[in-house]
Amino acid sequence: MGGSATLLTTVMVLPLVDGIFPALVLAGALDSVVGVLEVGLLVFGGSATLAVVLAEMDAPPRAAARAVLAVGAVIVVGAAVEAALAPTIRSVVDLVTFERFAALVVAAVAAKTASARVGEYLPRPAVIVGLGLVASVDPAGATLEVTTDTGLIARAAAAALVGTLFALGAAVFAPRLRRNVDIDRFRFGSAVALGLLTLSILGFSFRGAPLAVVFVTGLLAFNPGGATETDTDASGGDGSGTPQAVGDGAGVGLSGETPSTGDLLDRAEDDGIPRVPGEAETTGEEATTAPNADGEGPGPDAGSGTDARRRSVGGAAGETDRDTPWS
Repeated sequence: MGGSATLLTTVMVLPLVDGIFPALVLAGALDSVVGVLEVGLLVFGGSATLAVVLAEMDAPPRAAARAVLAVGAVIVVGAAVEAALAPTIRSVVDLVTFERFAALVVAAVAAKTASARVGEYLPRPAVIVGLGLVASVDPAGATLEVTTDTGLIARAAAAALVGTLFALGAAVFAPRLRRNVDIDRFRFGSAVALGLLTLSILGFSFRGAPLAVVFVTGLLAFNPGGATETDTDASGGDGSGTPQAVGDGAGVGLSGETPSTGDLLDRAEDDGIPRVPGEAETTGEEATTAPNADGEGPGPDAGSGTDARRRSVGGAAGETDRDTPWS
């Protein structure tokens, strides 16, 4: 599980490293309990964390939970430290300008979440944060200061804790979630919620809307029995797991039935194989033969109409082998 634990660490620690979380702290995203929940679920949790836990971590739930808790301890401490250093960052930047770049960061993350192809054309969040610092920096008033606002530090740690609990729940209930949750639906809903969070940072009145979208997304992504329906479709459409025959080619079919000689002859006639001149109409049984010129019995070339048609089919099959569906 080393690779999956490393990937989970990368996903959950990334907001602390690329500047997303400090930008949200400075933008006032943690000023309320609702904001704490939104940042925790959308920034530290979200679809990326859920995808890693469900798709990459194949360890038993208890081992996966231990890995999540180890990562959670790191991000809780890191979030508290970055919140404590927020006044230092605030003293060197123009907050109004920096908030706009913070909103741009969240919008870029939302676009990458909704579409990987769109994300290929967008700059990395760290690049946007760097540009925001360059555009808003004001070194004249720089001071090294650590905040004494324990409430802000506690809210920052709580946001990281919310993300940890989200990942922990996904790890504990992973076996059931893999069968009942559509990750693609959850990913799209998370992108919508991040878009609303972007507008909230810019000052639009969407208080609580991103959190509501997260919960609605969870409900819509819940798809019980989805795996069973997929298996049924793959097995042939009737739920029996037995492939269905396609077409009407002759030979022994999947049902085990062998077509009769009459069926073969009718198909040959439909495919343009000519009849033998003077052949009698038959239904797969011995045809009644006409007497010969002396009226004493069948002529020298007479015989079963079925056999005659067999000879006709056999002689023509070599010429039309590629054109017959039953070859």
